[in-house]
Amino acid sequence: MPLLLRDAPRPEDEAEVRRIVTATGFFHDFEIEVAAELVRERLEKGLASGYRFLFADQGETVLGYACYGEIACTIGSFDLYWIAVDPAAQGQGLGHALMAGVEAEVRALSGRAIYAETSSKPQYHPTRAFYEKFGFTAVATLPDFYAPGDHKIIYSRLVG
Repeated sequence: MPLLLRDAPRPEDEAEVRRIVTATGFFHDFEIEVAAELVRERLEKGLASGYRFLFADQGETVLGYACYGEIACTIGSFDLYWIAVDPAAQGQGLGHALMAGVEAEVRALSGRAIYAETSSKPQYHPTRAFYEKFGFTAVATLPDFYAPGDHKIIYSRLVG
């Protein structure tokens, strides 16, 4: 089946996002709830929520998603809040397709830069490698941000 990228969230996407983020094994319960909450907020408030989505569907199955939005009080800066692919579908280029889609959407919205953050913990090495492979550069490290010894690494990529 072909891969379809769509930007309009559906009510069932809240459960799909929760399933995907849980399946990665990277996130705490409270982080999983935040991921689902962002879908709910977008469904309730539309684009006024500030959250934009891109879903990678194959048939009726959501294989991955990205959530991003313009950063308040900036001109053309966007945060990539989440990008996740079901572990059973990883290694097939879905993350790349989602990132390319987000980048295209940001450009279409006159965006000039995308920012992403992640943990310095060893388990997040694949996440950091993904960002770097896609042309992101680590621009800042906030020591002990998430917890003692768990630094926040901020990545940036110019797109405009």
